[in-house]
Amino acid sequence: MKLQISAVIITYNEETNIKRCLDSLVGVADEIVVVDSYSTDRTEEICRSYKTVFLKHKFTGHIEQKNWAILQASSPYILSLDADEALSYKLKNSILRIKEDWTHDSYYFNRLTNYCGKWIRHTSWYPSRKLRLWDSRMGSWGGINPHDRYILNRGATRCFLKGDLLHYSYYSISEHLLQINSFSSIMARSYYERGKRVNFFIILFRPFWRFLKDFILLRGFMDGYYGFIVSVNSAYAVFLRFVKLRSIYKDDKRPGK
Repeated sequence: MKLQISAVIITYNEETNIKRCLDSLVGVADEIVVVDSYSTDRTEEICRSYKTVFLKHKFTGHIEQKNWAILQASSPYILSLDADEALSYKLKNSILRIKEDWTHDSYYFNRLTNYCGKWIRHTSWYPSRKLRLWDSRMGSWGGINPHDRYILNRGATRCFLKGDLLHYSYYSISEHLLQINSFSSIMARSYYERGKRVNFFIILFRPFWRFLKDFILLRGFMDGYYGFIVSVNSAYAVFLRFVKLRSIYKDDKRPGK
């Protein structure tokens, strides 16, 4: 009997992206589970026009939401996508072959990001390998919010699949900067709760190193103007998360706290 795959997606106001994501899953996923955080746009309407299991659940964090979403799937074999992602033709064929011959506990593949209409093929954004297909009995979502990752149990096996997961990230630089500001606050708080420390050297050196690595060592310059923007913004994100972490520690020491 052919293996059954449940695709799982979490959403919030994703009317711009979700149709493309769902279209790419047709013929690959045997079930599509969408867990929505009470969207106020047309996300629900679009999802219900497909054969999806559409559920609403309060959002308390990326890790928490994705772990809850997995439990709603009827199959333990999970294909996890974000709403702004889609399977490339080559990746779809790779997954279809795996359905006929599942040999490992999990599978990972490269993610290729589209930034303001430009495919970014260098910097730390590519190849960005993502573990997104697995037997859910072999692990769970973990990491640091909002940068979650699937953590396999000790001894679980993994295999690389050919084909790209297409990521349609930001449609404008302003949109990117807004998310950097939001995500850096979440990251700083997560660092603080884990006891991570920060000093002036980290604030000065880590952003500089991130830019040097992305733009020079990982050849972000090959992606031209947007390769430069991605490299600068990635460094800026590192800078923000550490200055915000320092601010949290300073506020914590204020009298009356």
